[in-house]
Amino acid sequence: MEFITHTWHWSISGFIIGLVMLALIYFGKVFGMSSNLRSLCSMTGIGKRVSFFDWDWKSQRWNLVVVLGAMIGGYVATHYLSDASNVTINPATIQKLQKIGIDAPNSKLLPDAIFGSDVFHSPQKILLLIIGGILIGFGSRYAGGCTSGHAISGLSNFQLPSLKAVIGFFIGGLIMVNFIFPLIF
Repeated sequence: MEFITHTWHWSISGFIIGLVMLALIYFGKVFGMSSNLRSLCSMTGIGKRVSFFDWDWKSQRWNLVVVLGAMIGGYVATHYLSDASNVTINPATIQKLQKIGIDAPNSKLLPDAIFGSDVFHSPQKILLLIIGGILIGFGSRYAGGCTSGHAISGLSNFQLPSLKAVIGFFIGGLIMVNFIFPLIF
């Protein structure tokens, strides 16, 4: 059981992701999480009024199963397969977090100050969640996919637009963490 609950080496995880991508390429499928929102909206019948949602969502049922599996897998991993003793964070990162008012995660990957349920008691944090959600939704639609779609599926298919999108994701992430995040908290 220890093998499952502890962090896997990147080469094992990467190899498994590579096998999944080879299978998807073999079967002619393209992976991406954000495309499921389009499928869900199309299922409601809104495609009769909005042409963007007028498409064959049934051809993407397999991708909806991937989302369901990711949610179930995340729940099982968090509640039954996680071991807090193997989470180590660089002391320099903990010091930087403390400088902006975020306590050490205490053997958790996600600090409660950002990801705890108390975030819903602050109007400022609720507004940040709403704005962040809108920006992520707009950005993934504008980029033609989300980070998982471009970084995993698009790069494995050698798509130049995916390479450009992934570079943009990293630049945006660096700007957010180093410049905008300290202003917010």
